[in-house]
Amino acid sequence: MVEDVKAQVCECVETIRGCEPLLEDLAQAAETLIECLYQGGIVAFCGNGGSASQAQHFAAELVGRFRRERQAFRALSLSADGPILTAVGNDYCFEDIFARQVEGLLRAGDVLVGLSTSGRARNVCKAFEVGRKLGLKLIAFTGCDSGQLGPLAHLELRVPSNVTARVQEAHLLLGHLLCDLVEAALARP
Repeated sequence: MVEDVKAQVCECVETIRGCEPLLEDLAQAAETLIECLYQGGIVAFCGNGGSASQAQHFAAELVGRFRRERQAFRALSLSADGPILTAVGNDYCFEDIFARQVEGLLRAGDVLVGLSTSGRARNVCKAFEVGRKLGLKLIAFTGCDSGQLGPLAHLELRVPSNVTARVQEAHLLLGHLLCDLVEAALARP
């Protein structure tokens, strides 16, 4: 049992080290969020399952705070509104749960961050398709196989692993670094 845990820890560390080449893209993603927020725009996050939890987590870090006392930033998670998710899922289809929110809540210049370990989450891809039509800036957090999501993004942070847990762990680190960069640039008490 302990050997299996050690192997997973080593796999996690290796995946995180493999993200080093993503740091320039991460800085570019931070600049995209900084520009959007500085202009009074909204940063929206979406994902399914564990990625939905991370979408909510990152939005909370921006609205609340990450490491610094400062004003709230305009951010939201499209994964968080149960009545919207169930109404759209029931009245339309599950693939539309994020796209309808993108259409109704976001405008040109806003940023949509989609998280999908496989890159094949159809509802996240559909949100990106609508986002492209609306002139949003699209950032994808994916795994080794970026699926259909990666090509839809303006910027992709592709974690070098196809193990869901390792990708999610790396997404958490990258998301925290992103929040820290944004906060450091825009924080005003």
